[in-house]
Amino acid sequence: MKRVLLVEDEERIARFITKGLLKYGFNLTVVSDGQQALEQVDQDAYDVILLDLGLPLVSGLTVLQTLREQGYSPPIIVITALVDQEEISLAAGATDFIAKPFSFSELLKTINRNTSSE
Repeated sequence: MKRVLLVEDEERIARFITKGLLKYGFNLTVVSDGQQALEQVDQDAYDVILLDLGLPLVSGLTVLQTLREQGYSPPIIVITALVDQEEISLAAGATDFIAKPFSFSELLKTINRNTSSE
């Protein structure tokens, strides 16, 4: 069972992703801001992080850069409506990028593509 950390501050989107991932048997932790994300990664191990960029307290881009600077190697998939941020996210260490809005099947394919070797 893959362990997923979902970092999403929009409650509706978090519920949509949570419902789908739980249906497919993922072990899921959900947080709604960047500070909680950094604290959660210090406490638990994850197979993949789904990371929104527009987060309160600490931005998703800062979370991404901080984790990569600390040597965090599991996949980090950026999920955001800010499509102009794809290049910046990938340059900052994102493993992949998915633009909102997206279908759940698209998200599932992206997760599986980036975690298939585990």
